[in-house]
Amino acid sequence: MKNYQKWYDHIVANIENKPFLLSLLRTFNGLMAVVMPIVYLTLLATTYLQQGLGKQVLIYVFIPASGFVILSFLRKKINAPRPYEEWDIKPLLDRDSPGQSMPSRHVFSASIISMACLHASLSVGVILLVLSALLGLVRVLGGVHFPKDVVVGYICGLVWGVIFFLC
Repeated sequence: MKNYQKWYDHIVANIENKPFLLSLLRTFNGLMAVVMPIVYLTLLATTYLQQGLGKQVLIYVFIPASGFVILSFLRKKINAPRPYEEWDIKPLLDRDSPGQSMPSRHVFSASIISMACLHASLSVGVILLVLSALLGLVRVLGGVHFPKDVVVGYICGLVWGVIFFLC
């Protein structure tokens, strides 16, 4: 995008002028930070209660955890700036730490949890994958990630999540 600031200013004007949309954006972002861990813990607990501490529970723990660690090292190495560092924009979401924007760890985490749930339940997994994609949109509209950051985070979660179906 040649002029991210112009594009973002246009988006912000449309959201800031509608308090409901701004509230919805912030609420969804915060809600996903709570809902996804609860969903993940529910998956772990349900699997444990049904199968005991067996291979499946360990897979549901190891695959997301290993992906999260690898992704964290990767994004620290890349250390891509955030939109508000490169452009003169005021993000709609609270975030003031520099760098490590790419890939989005929020979106990766949501998509890898969604893939674990997809492995256990097709319908729940599909719903969560849609919510994960919406989280990516919210993170971009909120000004804390560039579109490529969330796309790469989402794809990394999908690709890493395929391992669930190979185990």
